[in-house]
Amino acid sequence: MADHPITGDGDHNLPVLSVSEMSLALKRRVEESFDRVRVRGEISGFKRAASGHLYFSLKDADAVLDGVCWRGAAGRLGLAPEDGMEVVATGRLTTYPGRSKYQIVVESMDLAGEGALLKLLEDRRRALAAEGLFDAERKQPLPFLPEVIGVVTSPTGAVIRDILHRLADRFPRRVLLWPVLVQGEGAAAEIAAAINGFNALPKDGLVPRPDLLIVGRGGGSLEDLWAFNEEIVVRAAATSAIPVISAVGHESDTTLIDFAADRRAPTPTAAAEMAVPVRIELLAQVMDSGTRLVGAANRLFTERRNRIEGLARGLPRPGRLVEEARQRLDDWAERLANGLTVGLDRRRNLVAALSGQLATPKPMIDHGRSRLAAETRALVTAATAALRDRQSRIERAGALLESLSYQRVLERGYAVVRTAIGETIARAAAVKPGMALSLEFQDGATPATADGGGPQRPRAKPKARPSDDDQGSLL
Repeated sequence: MADHPITGDGDHNLPVLSVSEMSLALKRRVEESFDRVRVRGEISGFKRAASGHLYFSLKDADAVLDGVCWRGAAGRLGLAPEDGMEVVATGRLTTYPGRSKYQIVVESMDLAGEGALLKLLEDRRRALAAEGLFDAERKQPLPFLPEVIGVVTSPTGAVIRDILHRLADRFPRRVLLWPVLVQGEGAAAEIAAAINGFNALPKDGLVPRPDLLIVGRGGGSLEDLWAFNEEIVVRAAATSAIPVISAVGHESDTTLIDFAADRRAPTPTAAAEMAVPVRIELLAQVMDSGTRLVGAANRLFTERRNRIEGLARGLPRPGRLVEEARQRLDDWAERLANGLTVGLDRRRNLVAALSGQLATPKPMIDHGRSRLAAETRALVTAATAALRDRQSRIERAGALLESLSYQRVLERGYAVVRTAIGETIARAAAVKPGMALSLEFQDGATPATADGGGPQRPRAKPKARPSDDDQGSLL
């Protein structure tokens, strides 16, 4: 029995394949034949999935090719794909059996054509300018005479030789070279790392920190200079604490680092001229300024001397002024001595006269002592009388209180009835049979128990019978 059924009446012997088998066979054939291709086209329908994968289509005037870029490769593209961008995609062709389509798996991507590069450059320039990275307020002034100059460029190009030669002609300075790639893959990262590395050097370290940076390279096409248009390089130049001179390409070449740097030089040689002054010219200027300073000082001294001499002719001789002042000083010194003696005598006489008018304090003290003794006697008398009056009133109140005391009533034969807990009973109705009572007499209290019923009226006294002796006479 055959593995695959044969259709028809046996007029051919082609095996019948399943859809999956056909798709896998086609997938192997496509991947073996197109394992490495470069395709140029315009990006259309670009979207970024939540997983980080990129999906898009590459099209030209007559055809469309689906494309996918996995997340790992998407982070290494070096550009941000968008609709309408013309690119050259490098990768491999494969098929997607789920939709019967073939597609390119992109591993790298480059802009195609100068027009696309210029569009990307303009869009990036506008975005960075909107952040304020190109504002004039951020620019730093260049040092007049830097001690150390840092250069970021290729160590094998003509740029570093031109800069060193020009610095030697104008004003020799110490130069630190940070070698980097100036084009190609990884060049932008190296240039940004060099700028940040110079800024990270300590001021007092073994490697001196530069006072000025020159970032440059020779001329080239737009693609050759593209590393200096990368955002990482522009941000490094804009945020550098050390002033930066950009010297990229020729005078007609313009890159984004030119806008972010503190000063743009048309060529690397011009950057060296901006960095330092001409030593001979500076010495000549210093000598000229010194000569002019000496001449100005001489003219100033001469003018001041003439002015002082003119003013001196209008003044009297200083010796005469001193003699007159000396005589006046002697006169005032003599008058001062006499004045002190007379004033002291006058003050002494005035004190003696005033002291004779003062009374002695003894009579005043005796008078005060007499008044104090009299007031003391009066106070003692008043206090004694008040105390006697208060004592008399207290004695009268005590006698009245004693007369009103219930104990006086008890002395007349009465008693106070209380319960067992000490409450006074004032009515007979409050007494219950068998109730424990306490009877208080004049000389003490005794317990008692109630007997009988309720309250009883006091019995009236019986009338006395007349005795025989009291019978009156009928007559």
